Amino acid sequence: MEKRTYRIGGMDCAEEVNALKGAVGKLPGIGDLDFNLIDGTMTVEFNTGQLNEVLILDAARRAGLEAEAVDETCPSGVCAIEEGWWTKRSRAVMCWCSGALVLAGFVTHALLHGDLLHALTAGEGMAHHQFPLPVILLYAAAVVTGGWFFAPKAWMALRRLRADMNLLMTIAVIGAMIIGQWFEAGTVTFLFALSLLLESWSVGRARRAIRALVNMTPPTARYISPPDGDITEKPVAEVPLGAIVLVRPGERIPLDGIVTKGRTSVNQAPITGESMPVTKEEGAEVFAGTINEDGAIEFKSTKPAADTTLARIIRMVEEAQSRRAPVEQWVEKFARTYTPAMIAVAVLVATVPPLFGGQWGRWFYEALVILVIACPCALVISTPVSIVAALTAAARAGVLIKGGAFLEAAGRVNVFALDKTGTLTKGLPEVQEIVPLNGHSRDELLARASALEAHSEHPLAAAVLRKARLENVQPLNAENFRALKGRGAEATIEGRPFWVGSHRLLHEKGVEESETHARAQRMEDAGHSVLVVGSDRHVCGLISVADSIRPEASDLVRQLRAAGVQHMAMLTGDNQGTADAVGLAVGVDEVRAELLPEDKMLAIQEIERNHGAVAMVGDGVNDAPALATATIGIAMGAAGTDAAIETADIALMSDDLARLPWLVRHARRSLRIVRQNIIFALGVKAAFMALALAQVATLWMAIAADMGASLLVIFNALRLLRE
Repeated sequence: MEKRTYRIGGMDCAEEVNALKGAVGKLPGIGDLDFNLIDGTMTVEFNTGQLNEVLILDAARRAGLEAEAVDETCPSGVCAIEEGWWTKRSRAVMCWCSGALVLAGFVTHALLHGDLLHALTAGEGMAHHQFPLPVILLYAAAVVTGGWFFAPKAWMALRRLRADMNLLMTIAVIGAMIIGQWFEAGTVTFLFALSLLLESWSVGRARRAIRALVNMTPPTARYISPPDGDITEKPVAEVPLGAIVLVRPGERIPLDGIVTKGRTSVNQAPITGESMPVTKEEGAEVFAGTINEDGAIEFKSTKPAADTTLARIIRMVEEAQSRRAPVEQWVEKFARTYTPAMIAVAVLVATVPPLFGGQWGRWFYEALVILVIACPCALVISTPVSIVAALTAAARAGVLIKGGAFLEAAGRVNVFALDKTGTLTKGLPEVQEIVPLNGHSRDELLARASALEAHSEHPLAAAVLRKARLENVQPLNAENFRALKGRGAEATIEGRPFWVGSHRLLHEKGVEESETHARAQRMEDAGHSVLVVGSDRHVCGLISVADSIRPEASDLVRQLRAAGVQHMAMLTGDNQGTADAVGLAVGVDEVRAELLPEDKMLAIQEIERNHGAVAMVGDGVNDAPALATATIGIAMGAAGTDAAIETADIALMSDDLARLPWLVRHARRSLRIVRQNIIFALGVKAAFMALALAQVATLWMAIAADMGASLLVIFNALRLLRE
């Protein structure tokens, strides 16, 4: 089986998707068909022994659409296909030609009869011959040009015996011409062509919002070419992995990599959504598409152009459309039943009232009005446009949502389960308190502790050394170092023996006093690990080390409550005392500690049973079972970006906790807009059907209302791009 992706020209509504399913989906050897309406692509899985690309392209043409293979070698995977002038402009040209011909027909009719009102109302209750031949020809030409794109699709729908909006509109226009309503036939055709043109423009805008991400990466990169060290400039796709790439101040970084030389600040907003530039120096990671602010740097490329973080974000935003939200699925199912039902209603309106004394011509006209207003495209298109606009806005803000289903789930979830380490805390032990005793100063205590810990690789030792560097305390020289397994270490400093270790080592040394014990116990009760520094004479002091709570963690909990989240739990593998201290400090409702990865998964299941759908927030690696079990899994942090992108339903591309309440608000706003669009689209149709049954609505009024409804719901959806 082979899988190929094709760009489909003019695929702007679900009706084109249905046409392709009917034509391409019935070919022998087809394994799977997937459509991305917003990106305008069709992905086909087929058996190369039974089917080839030529047959696929021919089937697409039979459906009334042109297909062209996407270049799989494009660095981002989303290369735009070059289109000719006619391909780009033909829909607009034919639409405006139709409008000009309608206007010409109207003016000609008015001049021949000397009465604008007569030209406007001609055909209402008048015979066919009252339209002069030049006027009929102009209106007929308007119908041909306006229907140039939708009439062939209507014919294909008729051949497939699957009613769609194109067939509805074509029947209405032909019916109007049969009963002599030439002005309305031309006007309806033009307005429908205009609505399709505007719809195409709105979908194109959503596509361009995604395509704008592609332009963030420069097309070429300068790198040092071995072995002679010459500087070479080539397209990013041709830069070898591991090359040393040069970036000047003000330039965009072309590839992902690790800084090897120089120091600068980088605007990472396109990837992480961070508003402030981030300092980068040797060893720091940089991302393609970010902006080098003020210093020249060199970095070693770590990923090919097609696999950079930005390229993967673009692909995942586009692929997200295939993971349709339940509301999208409902709308599409509704439209499949709704369209043939409306044809049946129109037939009944045209035939039943005349059997009871009504005028055949008048009720046939009202049936045509119902066919026009029944067009479901406003309903069908508004939902995917809303979803893709929301997904794109989230990606710009550094929140990668992998599909409409997860966006909708984020808008409905009322329970959050938060991992402690790396989410509510920094994930890095830091010195919290330094308590000198027995006449020693703070600097003396820190100098001796750092001397004793200089030979250790334990995380607590690293925290002490970081603190000494931060406070410019120079470690003393330690000799005769000896590690005490599981308890601490001892060495000779300035000719005297010193030791450092846990509270347990203090007991073993037999030098614990009641005051020292009380202070150490208070630190441990607060969830801190205690380091005791002592000499051959006495205890020199205590140093407490703990994973620091993020300064914004408590504010996160408050903001999530303000956004409507009703219950928050903290899950951690840490000890109960430490977990309780962190939970109390940040204000969560529930604390579960000493959990293994599988225990976190069981905890998620229990929380879901007790409180409903739950969002799990973790680091995307050791929390993988819990992330997979939760209603939605949200991965935190730029440090684990790769793992986060691959494992979670939603990935925050930075460590900014404020993105979580933003995500909840954004998702709920998106759902509100989707609901507004559905209710408004159905409400307009219901109102005009009532007017048609009351014999008040006209064809051109119906198409104008339908076009207006389409535009309003589309523009309402596009408001989400402003997030």
